[in-house]
Amino acid sequence: MINDKIRIEDININYIQYGSGKINMVLLHGWGQNIKMMMPIGNAFKSIFKITIIDLPGFGSSDEPKEVITITDYADIIHKLLNKLKIENPILVGHSFGGRISIAYASKYPVRKLILLASPFEKRQKSPSFKQKCLKVMKKIPILNKLELWAKNHFGSEDYRNASPMMRKILVQTVNTDLTKEASQIKVPTLIIQGDNDTAVSLEEAKKLNSIIKDSGLVIYENKTHYAYLEDINKTISVLDKFLYKESREENEN
Repeated sequence: MINDKIRIEDININYIQYGSGKINMVLLHGWGQNIKMMMPIGNAFKSIFKITIIDLPGFGSSDEPKEVITITDYADIIHKLLNKLKIENPILVGHSFGGRISIAYASKYPVRKLILLASPFEKRQKSPSFKQKCLKVMKKIPILNKLELWAKNHFGSEDYRNASPMMRKILVQTVNTDLTKEASQIKVPTLIIQGDNDTAVSLEEAKKLNSIIKDSGLVIYENKTHYAYLEDINKTISVLDKFLYKESREENEN
């Protein structure tokens, strides 16, 4: 496994890279999270694809931006990072905030396929309530039990109150950005996974995103929350296996 940092736009960005294969899978975590949150997916596909998981600027071991950056800026920074890693046309996976970035990325840059996990795309009004809801559901997910202390320190309502002035400004910028236009420009096969008990991103919003992205499919997890992909990780891996069958077969033939 490679664990390194690359400097992009005066920001040191931490990433890990492992796995085999010529096809790249790139994973982007949600707000207040880090690489660890996406590793259950990366680990499941490391024998098929080359996995790259990134600590988004301002989180994990990556530097905080020195100025307010937008969702589009985040997408551009990720693109420059992937260029330095010589990654082209990846399978792009994003959860929540990482999903927002993935939508912006896929509207501008080539991706092989797009996977959106509980990804908001419409304008939000009150960011602290969003954080409170996410913390509440995280405590109920067995796979995250060992991260409970970390979650308390990095998520929920305290996340907003304790965030640096810069990250607060970025959060406000983020939740007030509407990505409807960007979503409509996505042309690649897209899989949307959504829990029907998600109180951070509504099922209605997921259905709307499904209708906007032409070549997309929506998989609804019953009685699951904002972390549906982790709450039933076995189902997630099975769903992704089917969605990525063509790519898996291509790798096996090589």
